[in-house]
Amino acid sequence: MSREPAVIVLEDGLFLVGQAYGATGRTVGEIVFSTGMTGYQETLTDPSYHRQIVVMTAPHIGNTGVNDEDPESSRIWVAGYVVRDPARRASNWRSRRELEDELVEQEIVGISDVDTRALTRHLRERGVMRGGIFSGSALPAGAIEGSAQAIDVLLEIVRGAPAMSGADLAREVTTPEHYTVEPEGEPIATIVAVDLGIKWRTPQQLAERGVRVHVVPQSVNLAEILAYEPDGVFYSNGPGDPEAATHEIDVLRGVLDAGIPFFGICLGNQLLGRALGYGTYKLEYGHRGVNQPVLDRATGKVEITAHNHGFAVDMPTEEPSTAPYDGGRFGRAEVTHLGLNDGVVEGLRALDIPAFSVQYHPEAAAGPHDGEHLFDRFIAMMKGI
Repeated sequence: MSREPAVIVLEDGLFLVGQAYGATGRTVGEIVFSTGMTGYQETLTDPSYHRQIVVMTAPHIGNTGVNDEDPESSRIWVAGYVVRDPARRASNWRSRRELEDELVEQEIVGISDVDTRALTRHLRERGVMRGGIFSGSALPAGAIEGSAQAIDVLLEIVRGAPAMSGADLAREVTTPEHYTVEPEGEPIATIVAVDLGIKWRTPQQLAERGVRVHVVPQSVNLAEILAYEPDGVFYSNGPGDPEAATHEIDVLRGVLDAGIPFFGICLGNQLLGRALGYGTYKLEYGHRGVNQPVLDRATGKVEITAHNHGFAVDMPTEEPSTAPYDGGRFGRAEVTHLGLNDGVVEGLRALDIPAFSVQYHPEAAAGPHDGEHLFDRFIAMMKGI
């Protein structure tokens, strides 16, 4: 298959030549890598990847095509897509379209035929950074040949892109209006799920367990949440810097003051940490993929989990501590889960109020499913079990 030339440029000057994959043109964003061997369709449609260019470490992408059952949202959210060896054609009984056709249709600029292993190693050593993919009319003369002048033009574009630190992005991916996911059978509980970039599988997991889920926009206020008379409140995954999500943190503190059971995942975990008064920080290259080992300290079990986060909670890991916010207003808190690759906080809970969270994705449609029991833990908390 004949493809147009394309280049990928990182803000530290790394420059790779490949071939256009998907739409042609230009795109910029934070460049990150995902270690998942499966689930590329779920990755592409995860709102947490908003404004990020995703490098797939699995070398062969697109062989199962695209279907209508696996998307996690209504569109592709990645800013750009980097693959090594795109499939020549899809071969799967569930496939409805070719992956590249979907990328073109949704105007996602990508690049193929680059050494994704070398690129991943570079990001592990230097840390994630801004990058750009350029092809077609967005390529200045001499870029493919490595002209210093052309590369400088592209570097200026990349370095002018907004950084992820300080970015308040949940408002850009949230649902525009409220909707309800009804439970299977008689409802056993009602929750409000604040959509910070929620994936479709999350309310489905709760509905399968008999929970009525009111999904509301990121802009929801405490009075609107209380009007639903919920048995619990849930904060979803989502993109951006948790330090910038001041509205969501203020609303969450109101939920905690009201004594409503709370469960958060991913960005929701970081926001619980900040609501309790702990800090958050940016990881060098983050955790993204479906093969991350996490220790559940309560059970002693190691769960293989799905991750997509570039920030983490900064709190004491050895012993419970008094949550710093407002002189200990919310009592004590402890770290419940630890990432076994690097010791990052992967879950926490408040000991004196009903609230807990995890950094990973228990809904994980593409797998693994080790964390699904956390939805049952949330239900037990709401029931006071």
